[in-house]
Amino acid sequence: MKNMKTNKLLKNIFIYALLIFCSLLFLAPFYWMFSTSVKPSNEVFLFPPKWIPSHFKFENFGNAWQLQPFGMFLKNSLIVVGMTTVAQVFSSSLIAYGFARFDFKGKNFLFIIVLATMMIPWDVTMIPLYMEFNLFGWINTLKPLIVPSFFGSGFFIFMLRQFLLGIPKELDEAARIDGANAFQIYWRIYLPLMKPALILVAIFNILNTWNDYLGPLIFLNDQSKYTLTLGLAQFKGVFGVDTTAIMAITTLICIPPVLIFFIAQKHIVEGVSSTGLKG
Repeated sequence: MKNMKTNKLLKNIFIYALLIFCSLLFLAPFYWMFSTSVKPSNEVFLFPPKWIPSHFKFENFGNAWQLQPFGMFLKNSLIVVGMTTVAQVFSSSLIAYGFARFDFKGKNFLFIIVLATMMIPWDVTMIPLYMEFNLFGWINTLKPLIVPSFFGSGFFIFMLRQFLLGIPKELDEAARIDGANAFQIYWRIYLPLMKPALILVAIFNILNTWNDYLGPLIFLNDQSKYTLTLGLAQFKGVFGVDTTAIMAITTLICIPPVLIFFIAQKHIVEGVSSTGLKG
């Protein structure tokens, strides 16, 4: 019995040591990014590397922020993230509601087409989208980054449909007896019930849109329309390789997604489990 307990203890120590080691490997680049952002410029390229600065220069963040109009870039990013999140939550949930609760001719075929859109890389549709938005006169505006989200996303539609299939259809019948139409049933009954899944959709969309670089790079030409990620790339090109400033801005850009993840971690787990997206 004592040997079994000893073996179990050693096994647990090994597992936790391995997990801690892997965590440190994952966190090391983030620590190096933050450490570099607060270093004096003469300590950035020292060899061997200096992991802890001789003194922390937090003014590097303010200095780097002033080198380009990052306030304007932040405003553009917030506009795109906010509008696409609202649009995705509404459109994807409404389409998923239609697939989950209505029977019509060709429903399964249409749903297969929606799922097929998940298999097409964005790189393949990039040129056709550019030509289409150019025809509309939307190039160098935020519309190409916002308007497509009003038509839903295949992944989000699938995820929300899976959630709705787990809700009893008796709710529909009871609501119809009370005189509610289809949209009222969706708006007053299903949207509140879909809260965990909708939060998950919102979080995924916020993270994807906030970190998007290729979309703004293709559709935006005027610096006044740049988002933060595109502004950071231009920052490197205009001012050379100012490593300290680049790391400072990158650290600031990373803060919102990290905060959102930790704040909404409970809802992420709940949403994943309730939509059937288990590993």
